[in-house]
Amino acid sequence: MQILDSLIGNLMVPTILFFALGLLAAFVRSDLSIPEGAAKFMSLYLLLAIGFKGGNSLAKNGLDAELFTAIAAGLVLSFAIPFIAYGLLRGMTRLDPLNAAAVAGHYGSISIVTFVAASSLLDLTGIASDGYMVAVAATMEVPAILSALWIAQRFGYEGGARRVPARELFANGSIVLLTGAFVIGALTQDKGMQMIAPFVVTPFTGILCLFLLDMGLSAGRSLLRNRHLLCAGLFAFGLVMPVIGALLAMGLGSAIGLQTGSLFLLMVLSASASYIAVPAAMKVALPRAEAGIYLTLSLGVTFPFNITVGLPLYLWLAGLV
Repeated sequence: MQILDSLIGNLMVPTILFFALGLLAAFVRSDLSIPEGAAKFMSLYLLLAIGFKGGNSLAKNGLDAELFTAIAAGLVLSFAIPFIAYGLLRGMTRLDPLNAAAVAGHYGSISIVTFVAASSLLDLTGIASDGYMVAVAATMEVPAILSALWIAQRFGYEGGARRVPARELFANGSIVLLTGAFVIGALTQDKGMQMIAPFVVTPFTGILCLFLLDMGLSAGRSLLRNRHLLCAGLFAFGLVMPVIGALLAMGLGSAIGLQTGSLFLLMVLSASASYIAVPAAMKVALPRAEAGIYLTLSLGVTFPFNITVGLPLYLWLAGLV
């Protein structure tokens, strides 16, 4: 009973409930919508705000061994998770090696929106985390793509995987803004925070609620539009794989001594699935892979699961450690 109360308490926050509202609106086929320009502005704002606050927090605490240990842990998880995901997909579904490799790459990479929602949940519950976790998030974007391409080549994709230019891997807009804001926050320290706090602190939760409402609409409509692509095995994978990723991060994060807030964020990063950077890379590197499958799984199944059920679950598990 105490476990259930804890999970429900973590679930009953505005950000998660607005996402659920978006899902509900999509499922009842409401005409509710957020203008595309407004959604783009909100995504840029959230990346800037979370990056700047993370850099500011790092400036207060300074560089230390914990930072580099956490980054190393993130890199290991991002490289390793696609191999686990590929094995599960081949065992649970009838996906061919090419599509299984493409899907697996999404689960080793991250959803920055899920990370932002997790950071907001920590703020709302009063749990502290280390600012350097923003740097960990940035480093976990690319390694999974490399793992997915190696899997595709190793297991017989005819013609091999195409080479993705390094510029496309590292110049992804969300990573550039997140990392850049992180560096600026670290360089300007408290003076910079005082100057823009009314912009990056006060309106943050309200804008995140609107953004997650829009993401709920997008996820629900994607799921309705592509539900014919999801067999029982694929759907089950989309729910099971995030939990496996979170448990792997829980074990590794505990071993390196991460505290509750930072451990929770590492678990969220490992549980999430990319639906922006990796799909763009897969279109270039594995053009024969079915975009409808990997996008529906990451955006239509795993993302809603993580936001509505996963975040409260992972926070409870991190608290146990």
